[in-house]
Amino acid sequence: MTGPADTHLLLRAFADELGRCAVAGACTSPGSRSSPIVLALTADEQITTWSHLDERVAGFFALGLAKATGRPAVLTCTSGTAAAQYLPAVIEAHEAGVPLIVITADRPPELREVGAGQAIDQIKLYGDAVRWFFDVGTHEATPERGRWIRTLACRAVATAEGRFGDRPGPVHLNWALREPLIPPAEMPEDPQPGRPDRAPWVRIGRAPVAAGNLPDALMSARRGVIVAGGLRDPAEAELIVEFARELCWPLLADPLSGCRSGDAAIAHYDAFLRHGAPATPDLVLRVGDLPTSKPLRQWLASFDGPQLAFGEPGAWADPDGVLTDVIPGSPGSLAGVMLLLGQPYAPPDYPLAPADPGWLQLWRDADDAAARGIATALGEGLSEPTVAAAITSALPETAALVVASSMPIRDVETFAPVDAPARVLSNRGANGIDGTLATAFGVAAGHDGPVAVLLGDVAFAYDLSALLCATRHGQALAIVVLNNNGGGIFEFLPLSTIDRSTFEEHVATPPGLEIAKAADLYGCDHVEPADLPAFHAALEAALASDRTTIIEVRTERAANVALHREVWAAVSAALDTR
Repeated sequence: MTGPADTHLLLRAFADELGRCAVAGACTSPGSRSSPIVLALTADEQITTWSHLDERVAGFFALGLAKATGRPAVLTCTSGTAAAQYLPAVIEAHEAGVPLIVITADRPPELREVGAGQAIDQIKLYGDAVRWFFDVGTHEATPERGRWIRTLACRAVATAEGRFGDRPGPVHLNWALREPLIPPAEMPEDPQPGRPDRAPWVRIGRAPVAAGNLPDALMSARRGVIVAGGLRDPAEAELIVEFARELCWPLLADPLSGCRSGDAAIAHYDAFLRHGAPATPDLVLRVGDLPTSKPLRQWLASFDGPQLAFGEPGAWADPDGVLTDVIPGSPGSLAGVMLLLGQPYAPPDYPLAPADPGWLQLWRDADDAAARGIATALGEGLSEPTVAAAITSALPETAALVVASSMPIRDVETFAPVDAPARVLSNRGANGIDGTLATAFGVAAGHDGPVAVLLGDVAFAYDLSALLCATRHGQALAIVVLNNNGGGIFEFLPLSTIDRSTFEEHVATPPGLEIAKAADLYGCDHVEPADLPAFHAALEAALASDRTTIIEVRTERAANVALHREVWAAVSAALDTR
């Protein structure tokens, strides 16, 4: 029979193991049933904790923290509908491969399905969106259970990190808790202390990846193209950049890949691929997630040559069914980039084909022409495209940029130059705009440097309560809001010209928000630059400030659509006159 101290002893051991496994930190929300979990997490000196008023913000804050650090972030809440508020962040983590450990407090079995307050069915609440679900139950704090609970913590961390061969992702532990919910005044000793030297109870390595042989088409190709989508490991991104440079293969890198740099990187593929590729490659090598750019994805769908991709367990990025080969493992694994770079692991009968500098130059010429067309159409005015280009080029190398997954990330991909130094992050797993601000505050908690966020007014309004992080946690964020009074991306839809009244009310949904007053309400600074030089000055000041600053850029949706169309026309003309 469990006593008053048992639950608290086991929770302390569990938190101790989370700290030994170097989790990124923990996010809590208020509630009674979860108080034993909160007490254990906050008492552990190895774990930094952040308090949040609502669970939806906490979920996306933890998501950003895990993205920034690459380590699992912990979430905990009370029982009932509080746990359901985590679902959007859990789904994003599942789709994007972000490690989270979600601990939901629950009523014990005798209080389930009997009409007890704040009790819902939390068993497998998130369905298949988690890598692992476990209902912890109630247990006596015996040495045997102490060993089990420490192992449980290590297993949860390893599963979230993808150490058993699956992708990283969320883990859900549902923890039944009986009263009393506070520990007794005198706590007994831990029946099973942790291992010496702060070592985890069990060390879990990563699943090995067999080298195998790479496809003949890859090893013999002279004119390849590399398409890089979102990647989670900066070290892999560096290897891909080096590989593209060595082979003189054009690198079409989504900003989220971390590969948008180096001599082979092509900046404006989204612009010129609308008019076709400069030439036909021998093959396409795809790494990371599916890229954001629609013209790039359409080109991949139409290319009938060999398309090779690295395949992480649990992930399949081929909606058009055009892949010819899948190479097991991640791009940075032994079966990936190290082989491609011609290291000693490469099979001796597959020498790398010699580089063809002329092949890369064809793509550079198209990129240069697109850049000229873009510059001609945009000029020096303050617009959504110029802000996307300006913010990526102005941020220092130590900065991180979080971009809303709607129109802003598309503009960053189209208009940002290569070799922009900042790390770019976006919630492109499920492609939702919810939680953008909370994610950015979470990134700021885990990133060693300034953090900026670029989003529209609808995404800003949706996540307004996340601004409490600015004052409650003393966080400084540079928030750039493109205020076009509605969902700007929807203005490109045919419905915008067919039934304007219905479109405005039900699709564009203009918030009519006075952003300056919102900034004042949440204790943030506010500035509204009138031109591009003023925007640069405002951004520089915001990055240097110790307070959160909201930079409001007013635009018009219809004018933004017209400007984009002018850009495509100018790019087409520049390509024709190469």
